[in-house]
Parts: sequence; C-alpha cells; structure tokens
Amino acid sequence: MVKLLYNEFQEDKYMSKRPRRNHAPAFKAKVALDALKEDQTTVELAERYQVHPNQITVWKKQLLEYASDVFSKNHKIDQGPDVKDLHAKIGQLSMENDFLSSALGRIGDASAKR
Repeated sequence: MVKLLYNEFQEDKYMSKRPRRNHAPAFKAKVALDALKEDQTTVELAERYQVHPNQITVWKKQLLEYASDVFSKNHKIDQGPDVKDLHAKIGQLSMENDFLSSALGRIGDASAKR
C-alpha cells in the first residue's frame, strides 16, 4: 500500500510539469490592451487567450508603467543589422574561404613542403 502511494506521488510529480511558454511582445501588448478596454473581465480574457489571470494583470501594469517610454525622445527603435555591414562580412568570409581552400589544396600536392 505504501509503495503504491509513493508510485502515484511520483507519477503526479512528473505528469504535472508543463514546459514554460514564452509569449511574443506583440501578444502581450494585445492582451494588455484588451484588459485596459475593460470590455471583458480578466477571467474571461484569461480563458480567451489561455493565460493565467495574474499574468494579464502583470502585463497590464507593465503597459501602463512603460507606455510613456514609447513617446520619449530617447526612445530608440531597433532597426536590425546594417545591410552594408552584412555585405562586408559576407565578402570577408568568402575571401577567407577561398584562401583556405586554395591553401588546403596545396598541402595535398606532392610538391608541398613538409
């Protein structure tokens, strides 16, 4: 009987674990904005978006706290990497590949010094 209870406890321990979900910032903003509208209760929104009501409350507070940062002059929008820099890196890597492939080709020749 004790062994049976222990096994059931062990199974429940492993069965209840669920991988963490990472939500995109756009999804969080959408949920928080819907929460600010107050057309639906937090519980209804939680069922609709399949997240915990406490999480919606946290996202709503974050949106209200950091909304002013969107309009600040120091706000910097991430444009991503510069295309010119990426093309320069591609050129550098292709030159290195060409050099190394020709150098490795010479090592295999019979005339190469050892």
